[in-house]
Amino acid sequence: MVILPYKDRLELFSKYLQQLVMESLGKEHDLNGAVVNQGISVFGNKGSTDQHSYVQQLRDGLNNFFVTFIEVLEDGRSQNLEVESNVTSGDYLQGFYLGTRQALAEKGRESVTITVKEVSPFAIGVLIALFERTVGFYASLINVNAYHQPGVEAGKKAAGRVIEIKRKVVDFLSQQSGAAFSVEEISKKIDAQDDVEIIFKICEHLSANQKYVMCKYFDKSILERKYAAI
Repeated sequence: MVILPYKDRLELFSKYLQQLVMESLGKEHDLNGAVVNQGISVFGNKGSTDQHSYVQQLRDGLNNFFVTFIEVLEDGRSQNLEVESNVTSGDYLQGFYLGTRQALAEKGRESVTITVKEVSPFAIGVLIALFERTVGFYASLINVNAYHQPGVEAGKKAAGRVIEIKRKVVDFLSQQSGAAFSVEEISKKIDAQDDVEIIFKICEHLSANQKYVMCKYFDKSILERKYAAI
């Protein structure tokens, strides 16, 4: 699903819809507990920006998507800048929108256009309400719970685990009076042998921020990294 709003003030709308659609519909199980692996990938930006980015693939690449154009009729309340004689920036924006829609249609790419008169609190509220209700209705059609988000929770728990390991690494190194340890040695000392890669990334981050010294030395022809408190 591609969202292309043709208005600078709607630049963040595609990002909002990424969160709404992908978080609500990306589900491993349906309401009956069956594995279904549902979801719709959403990407997009301002239409005028994407003229020069991934529209090329949308037209000539994989046909596995549909485009939602958002057109705003009113250019602005102030005088519009003329780019050429009798041609304003708003005219160009409309030209980009209509031209892109036609270019995609020529290759059989499906699209739909939502037209609003202006960008206002009311119009944005209507757009949000429209997509929220559409997502909820689609979730009922594919038999998933749009409000159950175990993937989000899994990411939060994993992040909490990383912070817990980081605290253990810092506590251990700060008690060693400058002695240096490899990542494998640290993992054993803090009883986290299954988290060697995470410990390496934690130590790398600490070293880059000058909180701990990273020493390199040769041992049995293998270049190892060892970490110690400053």
